[in-house]
Amino acid sequence: MKKVSLLFALLLSTCIMYAQINFENGYFIDNSGKKSDVLIKNLDWLNNPSEIEFKTTESSVSKKESIKNIQEFGIYNGQKFVRKTVMIDRSSNDLDKISEVYKPEYLKETLFLKYLIEGKNNLLYYEDGGLKRYFYNSGDSDAIQLVYKPYYINQGQLSYNTEYKNQLLALLKCSPEKAKIEKSKYEKKDLIKLFSEDNNCSTGSSTDFTKTEAKRDLVNLNIRPGINFSKLKTEEDLFIYRSREFDQKAAFRIGLEFEFIMPFNKNKWSFFVEPTYQYYKAQKESVINEGTVIEEKTSADVDYKSIELPLGVRHYFYLNEKSKLFVNVAYVIDFQLKSKVKFERSEVEISSGNNIIFGAGYKYNDKLSLELRFGTNRNLFQNYVYLSSDYTTASLIFGYTVF
Repeated sequence: MKKVSLLFALLLSTCIMYAQINFENGYFIDNSGKKSDVLIKNLDWLNNPSEIEFKTTESSVSKKESIKNIQEFGIYNGQKFVRKTVMIDRSSNDLDKISEVYKPEYLKETLFLKYLIEGKNNLLYYEDGGLKRYFYNSGDSDAIQLVYKPYYINQGQLSYNTEYKNQLLALLKCSPEKAKIEKSKYEKKDLIKLFSEDNNCSTGSSTDFTKTEAKRDLVNLNIRPGINFSKLKTEEDLFIYRSREFDQKAAFRIGLEFEFIMPFNKNKWSFFVEPTYQYYKAQKESVINEGTVIEEKTSADVDYKSIELPLGVRHYFYLNEKSKLFVNVAYVIDFQLKSKVKFERSEVEISSGNNIIFGAGYKYNDKLSLELRFGTNRNLFQNYVYLSSDYTTASLIFGYTVF
């Protein structure tokens, strides 16, 4: 187990040391209007940034520049941001924080707004945590927020300010129909469709920046066979104290993992659920009161089978287009399957607890993976007062991504 732990630590440190930072072809326009072609660190921003990191060449040292000195920047064939000083309503959507005021409660802020649609009328977007706001403008004019706001009336009754529909009716003159605007939701999909349709109708030109983003496989199904290296220590403390250490055993395990990729930060974060069958069988013979007249040979047999359900989070580190390292952590819920431990004079049903696992590994071409995983101690006798145990497992897991 010590060798496995050392290998795990080495693999984890390798993930951190060799994680690649991607700088991609892009540009920025400074306050004087000068456009500079540079390599921008593409973080695939979930929240709108307030600065960028860039290089002038592949070999140069990276620099940072803030929103104060940049009026526009973009990744070629990717995202595009423009600096705007806007009136923004930051009213909360949390039920315990929703305002009782119908009108937007504006703050004046200078922000990088993300282009969703560019054309005669631009659709711009801002996200900060759970806050999502849409803006519009034409050309270089000021950006105006499309207003949507929940608010409380009459002792907690919830209502909505949907002024954005009137704004769209006044703005989008060519297309679409009034009925379509009235049915629209304050969501990216609906608003993109409305702006694209109107731009194409009025000028025949509209750029949808969401279509230039790389396609994402948001759900992966992975088959995960492997080998568990497990050992068990039990302690009894009823009339006399007795401790047993069972040998480490290698056993087959098989899991089916559902991985949900988060649609930001270049697909580097994911959540996963992996129902897994595992088992451990061992026997321990020992001698008590050795060398005395009451010397006695004893034995104990463990037959432990369970379905583990890890619920975890994973982070990827890209090495190149086909190779990436990853680390993950998960909370494991264990469902034992008619498992028991036979002592010399009794038979005890296993009632397993839960534990935490840590893993690190390598994935090639988004298909094949190899992971080393280590779990914290798990008590197999959580329903007993006089019994306790430490069950630990290290795993070598092979993976194949079906889709």
